[in-house]
Amino acid sequence: MTEPLLGRRFADAMAYAWEVHCDQLRKGTTVPYLAHLLGVASLVLGDGGDQDEAIGALLHDAAEDQGGRARLADIERRFGARVALIVEACSDSMDEPRPPWRGRKDSFLRVLLEAPPEVVRVALADKLYNCRTIVADVGAGGAAVWGRFKAGPREQLWYYTQLLAIFRQRSTSLMVGQLADEVGALAELVERDAPPP
Repeated sequence: MTEPLLGRRFADAMAYAWEVHCDQLRKGTTVPYLAHLLGVASLVLGDGGDQDEAIGALLHDAAEDQGGRARLADIERRFGARVALIVEACSDSMDEPRPPWRGRKDSFLRVLLEAPPEVVRVALADKLYNCRTIVADVGAGGAAVWGRFKAGPREQLWYYTQLLAIFRQRSTSLMVGQLADEVGALAELVERDAPPP
């Protein structure tokens, strides 16, 4: 019998993600945070990602949100150096208190320019999922939804526009086109809701 693409390590990673994030909700919603992690893993697998990339997708926020460098070391011990590399690269900060929003985003953009392909795939899936969710939530809930975020609508649009430019350079995935569609929709919502600069 051949080893399945998603073996015991993936099952263990799902259980680990649940342990780490089971009490979290998506910002400003009643949606379990695990929905995001499972959604990102689904996008990665649909794009041809391997088991390490799928595990990295499940755990990509674990160190940033739930334990910093100690959590990252635990992930490396349990799931290996390649998964830990994905998690670390997808974390815009593991410091507490967190540095200012713009500096964290600038730093993450610089990481993406040089990141290995597995990091680019997981980061692209994460940003596609996030942008799609923002567009859906703001579209349904109106301008008040922007209040969930540390940065305003124009800053969010700046960030996703910068991400899209980098992903266009670094990836041939169909997710790049999907992100472009979402960034276009985001721009329309920002134009509708944000005060003139």
